[in-house]
Amino acid sequence: MDYEQARLNMIEGQIRPWDVSDPLVLELLASLRREDFMPLEYRELAYADTSVPLAHGQCVLPPKLEARMLQALHLQEGDKVLEVGTGCAYFTALLAASGVQRVLSLDLFPEFRHTATINLDNLGLAREVHLLVKDGLGGAPDDAPYDAIALTGSVPALDDALLEQLRVGGRLCAVVGADPVMELLLVRRMAEWAWSRESLLETNVPRLIGALEDHAFDL
Repeated sequence: MDYEQARLNMIEGQIRPWDVSDPLVLELLASLRREDFMPLEYRELAYADTSVPLAHGQCVLPPKLEARMLQALHLQEGDKVLEVGTGCAYFTALLAASGVQRVLSLDLFPEFRHTATINLDNLGLAREVHLLVKDGLGGAPDDAPYDAIALTGSVPALDDALLEQLRVGGRLCAVVGADPVMELLLVRRMAEWAWSRESLLETNVPRLIGALEDHAFDL
């Protein structure tokens, strides 16, 4: 398979038509070899317009959804970022390669952390990322506040404790709602006790493990 051509086809056929125009995002998608992060049995699906299965019922989000999330976070040099759900670490790599100061990525499963460590080290990004085996649904308050927070699986509602870990001016991107129709939401912290909420698109992705209905936040 010609992965380089597949990568170009993904950008032109999936990413740009989904209103992704940020030059940095497009450059990162063109330069990072997504196939290197995929499970071997699904490597040829790396640039397909679909999610890719991972262990423990998790998945890699479709490329166009990852691109919209990355664009919405509008990362800046020096940002401190929290990622909930390391998974295969492709999105982790996108975050780390965006010029941010630091990415803290949380996942429940040691095997994901092990694979992520190898993949990030191969790209020279290990210094920008701290990987932690931890239930990330409540965030990591000891390291807060964050300029950006990304959830790589869906939740039925947003946890107030997580949103309170955003710095004023910070952004959070997550898929929220119930099957079969969920929303990709962008939340901004406008002031100490004020958040704005923007629905970017409708989608449907698997739950983060442990995401329960009682983790709710009323914006």
